[in-house]
This record gives sequence, structure tokens and C-alpha cells, in this order.
Amino acid sequence: MLNILRSLPPGFLHSTARDLHRILPGPTLVHLEGRRTPALFVSILLHGNEDVGLQAIQLLLRHYHGRPLPRALSLFIGNVAAAERGVRRLPGQPDYNRAWPGGEEEGSAEHALLSQVVEEMQQRGVFASIDLHNNTGLNPHYACINRLDPPFLHLATLFSRTVVYFIRPTGVQSMAFAPLCPAVTVECGRVGDAHGIEHAHRYLESCLHIAELPHHPIAARDIDLFHTVATVTIPAGIRFGFGDPAADLDLREDIERLNFSELAAGTPFATARRNDRPVLEVRDEQGKERSDHFLIRHGQQILLHRPVMPAMLTRDKRVIQQDCLCYFMERYPLPQHQESSHLATG
Repeated sequence: MLNILRSLPPGFLHSTARDLHRILPGPTLVHLEGRRTPALFVSILLHGNEDVGLQAIQLLLRHYHGRPLPRALSLFIGNVAAAERGVRRLPGQPDYNRAWPGGEEEGSAEHALLSQVVEEMQQRGVFASIDLHNNTGLNPHYACINRLDPPFLHLATLFSRTVVYFIRPTGVQSMAFAPLCPAVTVECGRVGDAHGIEHAHRYLESCLHIAELPHHPIAARDIDLFHTVATVTIPAGIRFGFGDPAADLDLREDIERLNFSELAAGTPFATARRNDRPVLEVRDEQGKERSDHFLIRHGQQILLHRPVMPAMLTRDKRVIQQDCLCYFMERYPLPQHQESSHLATG
């Protein structure tokens, strides 16, 4: 059941993610009043081990304690049970950022709950939507969007000039909210990174002060836009490691350093030590298997078949098994009508 509150529960502003279960019965939506409406929607802890959103929102709300927010705020606190254990999701749970409307988790209790969140915000009205996350690997701070409309681009570049456009995976929070308002996912670096927490805090503060997001085009000089073209996963049953000569799939020990690097065709990506089955799967935006399009095998070496830019590469085996190894991206041109514009602030 979705827990809906009209004020913060006692202790929330100083609780750790692991202790939230003591004051919240589960996923909770909190509506807070502000000088402007409709509300800014913010989701945190969709992955229980990524607490940047909680720490950033605590900084923000402590700053406004006892005085009105510049704009109403609707805060969704997601996977409280996984946060207690310090993990992305519990065994048997779907990923809370794959179970929103439009994904492949229809029929699950989590899908029903997240659908209720969307319906509630649709009825109330929503100004913009922000989903806050940490990365597990070495990645810059960047924003992700699912539509290329100017308000989405402006909302994204207010966080970072590095913006990723994607339509897969489905079932993500930003995609569910895109029909209602400009929506963005922001990636704030590794867990515990003080710079990431402060960056997220400043971003939320800025968004609360925006009077409106412009519909004017954005200047090409103000954005580095990339497009996610494929998702790379390791099939179940493949034993993998990093610099491990006994592994079925031996990944580069420095693999995280490849994130957001434009790699040329022929770049070594991994070593495969079995021939009886694929050790990597690469699916495009339509879900089609396209390994041969992106990778080529030369003996035991797996090389890039075409230039790509990886993102989200990590050495965290649990995250790789629960989600994916990485995404492949390419530079993406702005639509031809894009020119320059300015944010309206208040």
C-alpha cells in the first residue's frame, strides 16, 4: 500500500537510509506546501543503496525548516525495505526503476503501487519531475531524458551539460512522468560523494525557484547530447571477473575508466574463454539482439565493432547481475529547430 502524508514524519530530516524503516511503513508519498503550485515531484531511493537523493532533500528541507518552500514539493521515498539492507533491491523484488507504468512489470504489487503514485500526481498536477540516483562506476554527473522537447532539455542542462537521451529500458520513473510534465533522471556520482550530494541539493534548490521551463530551443553550445543505442548484459550462468584468467568472461580491470570515453572500433573490450554460448548480449532500443553489430570476436578477444561511448560500467558484480554491464551511446544531434533560449527564474 502507498503511504501518503501531508507533512514530514518526525525524525525524517536526520534519518539515514538504513533507518527510514523505523519511521516509514514502506513506500511513501509526502505532499509539502509551497508558495507556487503545481508541485515539483522528486523521487528518491528507488534503489535502496543510492542515498544521494535522501541526503540532498534533507539538506534542502532543513534549510527551509519553519518557512515556506518556494514551490510545493511532492516527495516519493521508494524502496525503504531495500534501503534498510543497503542493497539496490531485495531478492524477489522487481527493480523500483523498472516497474513504473509502461514497463514490463505489469501485474506486480510494485507496479500497482507506482501506478498509484502517477495517478495521484496526475490528479494534483505536477510542474516537473526529478529522479535522483547514484552511480556505481566512475561516471561524470549527468542527466537523462526520454523526450527531446525544449523544457526537458532545459531541465536536464540545469543539472549538467552532459545529457543522455534514451527510450530503453522501459518502466523507468522519468518515462512514466514524461506525459505529465518535463521529467529527468539525474546521476550524481558514487554513493557517499559529498560533491554529488551538494550538486543534487543545489539542483533541487534551483528547480524550486524556476517560475517556468521555457519552450524555446536550447543552444547547441550549451549541451553535449548522447543517445543510448544498446544495453549490454552478461547472460545468467556466465562466470565473469576482472583480470581473472579462470573466468568465462574476463573484463578489463580498468573497465570503469572507459565510461563516457568515445572508443574507436577495434578497442579491446573483454576476453572470452568459452565458445559454446554467448558471453555477452547486446540489445538495441527495440530489444533486438545486436551483438554482431557492436562487437566482434578475434580468437578469445572481444573487440568493439564500431565506435561507441560506454556508460555505467562498474566492477560491482551484484549491480551487473541485477541490472546490466553497461549502455552503449553515440553522440546525438539536436533537432534542427533547436536554437538558443534562457530559463525563466523567480
